[in-house]
Amino acid sequence: MVVESVRARAVRLAAVGDLPAYVYDLPGLRAHAGAVQAAMAGSAEVFYAVKANPAAEILRTLRPFVDGFEVASGGELALVRELLPDAPVVFSGPGKTDAELALALDPGVERLHVESPGELARLIATGARLDILLRANPDLPGEDVRQAADSPFGMDPDGLAACVRLLRDAPRITPHGIHAHLTWGRHDAPAMADLARRVAAWALPWLREHLPEVTEPELDLGGGMGVDYGAPHTRFDWKAYSAALADLGGSARLRIEPGRSLTAYDGWYVTDVLDVKRTHGRHYAVLRGGTHHLRTPVARGHDQPFTVIHRATSGPALTGTATLVGQLCTPKDVLNRNAEVDGLRVGDLVAFGLAGAYAWNLSHHDFLMHPQPSFHYVDGP
Repeated sequence: MVVESVRARAVRLAAVGDLPAYVYDLPGLRAHAGAVQAAMAGSAEVFYAVKANPAAEILRTLRPFVDGFEVASGGELALVRELLPDAPVVFSGPGKTDAELALALDPGVERLHVESPGELARLIATGARLDILLRANPDLPGEDVRQAADSPFGMDPDGLAACVRLLRDAPRITPHGIHAHLTWGRHDAPAMADLARRVAAWALPWLREHLPEVTEPELDLGGGMGVDYGAPHTRFDWKAYSAALADLGGSARLRIEPGRSLTAYDGWYVTDVLDVKRTHGRHYAVLRGGTHHLRTPVARGHDQPFTVIHRATSGPALTGTATLVGQLCTPKDVLNRNAEVDGLRVGDLVAFGLAGAYAWNLSHHDFLMHPQPSFHYVDGP
């Protein structure tokens, strides 16, 4: 459902031919981020994952509601330092270059997450004084961590052991704990909390045994709080998650890094219908723009939820099941497949919801060289 301020802006943009457009509801974002902040208070620090949406207006809006920002590249770090020079930052990401490791010397970088023994060795060779977490990819029980175990991220026990050996001769590098981001896109808060307990049950004894100098351990649990694109009115249960984490807080300083689950709900990709057609028994609505602007449904393999804003009063009307596609010369340019529409006409607007994260910044903008969308940040009625 499109909030009224976004609907009104979409209609005005259509009237002046300024579509496609991304429209963000900043009051809605503040309300949601504030609710997450209140829910997590006392259980875990909240660092926003900049990769989800690095727009300057989004970062500035979130700043009062988060403890800091998680960055995964030198570019993201430079952006946050420019926009919010006093904001705490943790620096993650595989494949850090020497130049990026040098950027980690910025005093605003509270923790650097070490991905491998090789990365740690390069860090030690700089002679820098840094605070780090070791990114772990332990072989924990449960199918919910298989995607992490089959990924290149972090270290298994052998890699961690190699880091311990390196740290013995590296007094300028101070380890503080473990970073373990082991799942993505989980909607179930109790299941996410259970994963956090399994991580803690492994990580805290490991730290006591291998890095006993870490007397005040930190656990960064990453993100992964899911957004259900098939049920856009539902949200992750932050209160339940926080309550379940509370019993871990006495033994470790906890941090989480949500991205999508903070910003997805308050962004819309708005466009208009260029054509309606029937071919080989299927109905299609061809939209201006497409997945070169909003790649999310292709990247994640889902149908993007949408709302039709009816404007056209004449011409053929499409009612029934239709597939919503864009302008690209590829059959993969599909935003929603086999959707139910009622009286959809050329000239009507389509507002795709849950487009506030991993949307424009994830997309292949220059394919076919269509015009880029405009961007609008609605801050009031």
